[in-house]
Amino acid sequence: MRLPFGWGAKARKAASAGAGNDRGVMAFAHTAEVIRAEAALKAAGLDVRVMGPPPDMRTGCDMVVEFELLREPQARRALQAQRLAPLAVAPVRAGLLEPVSLFQTRDFGQWLMVRAANMKLTVDKTTRVIVNVSGGGCPDVPALAELLVGRTLSAAPPPLSRGQTLCAYALELAFREAQRLLPERP
Repeated sequence: MRLPFGWGAKARKAASAGAGNDRGVMAFAHTAEVIRAEAALKAAGLDVRVMGPPPDMRTGCDMVVEFELLREPQARRALQAQRLAPLAVAPVRAGLLEPVSLFQTRDFGQWLMVRAANMKLTVDKTTRVIVNVSGGGCPDVPALAELLVGRTLSAAPPPLSRGQTLCAYALELAFREAQRLLPERP
């Protein structure tokens, strides 16, 4: 496998070692490609998640797609059908090409803030009511904030049902992570 010029020695060594890993990462040139790749791979039935790139695998895009390495041929076919091609594919190596979580959480006692990329969603931990949306610079952020704030995680529509920008995508990730961290009680 040939990695793009400028990638560190750790990434080149990990990529050439390759065998025996069960997870890999795909790097793309642009965030929009990551979003399209995630959708295409999930539609093909693959278990994928969007992560932050390992330090040695930065391409200008702040995200990579982590996938099951044994399914790389299936993943490549699914991407090819959507006219997508990763810049590079590399196995995850403990300590070398370990992707990082896109999520950061901060507990403020009564509230939990979940950050995904540049978007933040703050939720009342007891009531599950969204109390604040912030971050980003996309034109749909104010409308999304108005739509979400004051509603519970169960009653609020997913941000991507109304937004179409990178900010809406990041807010969708934060929204899903908040739902996971604060599950609805029976």
